[in-house]
Formats: sequence, structure tokens, C-alpha cells
Amino acid sequence: MPMRTFFHTLNKAQRALNETLGKVLSWSLALMALIVVGIVLARAIFNIGSIAIQESINYLHAAVFLLLLTYAAQHGAHVRVDVFYRNFSDNTKSWVNAIGAILFLLPFSIFLTAISWQFVIDSWSILEGSSNSGGLPTVFILKTFIPISGILLGIYGFSQALSELVKLTFKDEYPSDEKNT
Repeated sequence: MPMRTFFHTLNKAQRALNETLGKVLSWSLALMALIVVGIVLARAIFNIGSIAIQESINYLHAAVFLLLLTYAAQHGAHVRVDVFYRNFSDNTKSWVNAIGAILFLLPFSIFLTAISWQFVIDSWSILEGSSNSGGLPTVFILKTFIPISGILLGIYGFSQALSELVKLTFKDEYPSDEKNT
């Protein structure tokens, strides 16, 4: 019983983290749109521009894309070959989700984090900035989003696999109001 409660609490915490990231970063999309409009108007009306402001759109896009991978997966917005899956029973879906998380998602997240780690450390060691004159001096922060996304995917994959295995083990007692995709 206590172990199941721990797994359920871990799953809820991970889902809450994803929801919070989703809500906070969704405002980045509106900010990106405003920046684009501002750049176009500044260029059209005043014939001025700023490389740093243009690069800020790349930073926001990277943050949204990389940090919301788990949010998309949690809400079922990820790519899934659904030809067979949609007709599976709940039990079979749980097995597919657990095995998929263990065999594909967790190894990918470990690979992504491991392969990007030295890349990010090197960038931080020189406090890498933009190669463009007048660009943002914080490329090292942009590159940090890569391993963070790998870590978030790993946490999600671990939580997903545990959640599905707990659901399979305690079928009769698992809360039916939890949506696990």
C-alpha cells in the first residue's frame, strides 16, 4: 500500500510540474507574436531593427518546444501510430504505454541528456554568446534547454511507466479519474 501511494504521489507531482510549465510557457507564444509584430512595425515604420530582439524569438521558440515535450505527451498530443492502439483494451494500452516508456522514452531521454551534457558545459565555460553582432550574449542558456528537456522527458517516462505498472497491478483500486496518456 505505501509504495503504491508513493508512486501515485510521484505521478501527481510530475503531472503538476508539466501543467505549471505548460501554463507559464503558453504565455511565451503570445509574447513571440507580439515581438514579431513589433519587429515588423519597427522595420516598416521606422526602418530600424534589432538582432537581439529577433534572436529572442528563437529563445522563446526553443523554450516552448523543448520544455513542453512532456506536456504534449501528457495530453496525448505526441505522435503515436494509432491504427491498432485505439482498438486495444485499457489493459493492453497500459502494457503498450509502460513498455513504450521503458524501451523507447527512457533510453531516448537518457541519450538526449548524455549527448548534450558536454555541449552545454563547454558553452557555459566560455559563456557563449551570439555569433551575430548585436545578438544576445546568452547562447549558453539557450543550449541548456536541451538537457533540461531530456531530464523532464526522463521524469515523465519513469512516472508514466510506474503509473501504468501500478494501474496493471492494482486494476480494481486504481483511481479512474486519473488520465494517463
